[in-house]
Amino acid sequence: MTTWGLVIETTVGAGERKHTEAHVVAHITGLREEALAELERRARSHSPEHPRSPKRRRLLRQDDGFLLVIDGAWQSFVTRFTVAELLEDSAAPAVPEPVAEASTVPDAAPAEPVEQQVERFPDGVPVRPAWLGRDDLP
Repeated sequence: MTTWGLVIETTVGAGERKHTEAHVVAHITGLREEALAELERRARSHSPEHPRSPKRRRLLRQDDGFLLVIDGAWQSFVTRFTVAELLEDSAAPAVPEPVAEASTVPDAAPAEPVEQQVERFPDGVPVRPAWLGRDDLP
């Protein structure tokens, strides 16, 4: 399965300190169309820091993503949303090795249950806290 990175490049700062910063905001595993659909959802709901008093908002579709142009009182600000195939990640979590089944290993103790795969943000923090939904907590 292909992994897609959702990248947002946005204008930050103002005046002479105005510049563009890029962030990979999510990874989507699946079809490119699925990644583009999620990217469009994020582009439509995106509310950038600048301009503080927007006068006009335009969302444009491109081959690999979207371009959001917001006109302020004095300047225009742009945010580019791009979907790109992830080819390499130096900080990717290690892929767990497959667990041998008990039936293939003679005289093996029963295998312990494998921990469920936890959805995580790019920095490794779980999206859903482990305590959420537990009945045994006060």
